Amino acid sequence: MLILLAAIFVLHILAIILLLVATIDNAWWVTNDISTDVWARWINQNGIWNYTDLPDHYPTEYLQAVQASAVLACIFSIIGIFVFVAQLFTLPKGQRFTISGVFQILACLCIMIAASIYTDRFHLDEAQGWYGHCYILAWISFALTFISSIIYFVLRKKTA
Repeated sequence: MLILLAAIFVLHILAIILLLVATIDNAWWVTNDISTDVWARWINQNGIWNYTDLPDHYPTEYLQAVQASAVLACIFSIIGIFVFVAQLFTLPKGQRFTISGVFQILACLCIMIAASIYTDRFHLDEAQGWYGHCYILAWISFALTFISSIIYFVLRKKTA
């Protein structure tokens, strides 16, 4: 059981790291000379990357929804790991991992919302460019948070 708990802890930490990298790093949409994330755009001019604001044609409401959802996913997942550790020592068997599972499913839903809105509303008419590693990490972290939330709920049933 201790190995299982350690594996769940490592999975949760991995999901947090991927969520943070996906939210903070600057590669949701990239071309050869432009790197864009949900916060700003970097343009390569003569080998120097210059920070610029996002283009004006980005829909502001959707952009703010993506930003808020990505940040909330990070917050929920970080709270979930602290709750997980606290539950190990405070709650009786059968009730231990419910709250951690709820926080992970909330993080899962938030990052799914952020990546889905970004997919549906941004870069649809751009002929050049591709989704960057942060966008891919957001979807991978969606899968990891979903898996860990399911594990928390299943593990709650097993320990009862």
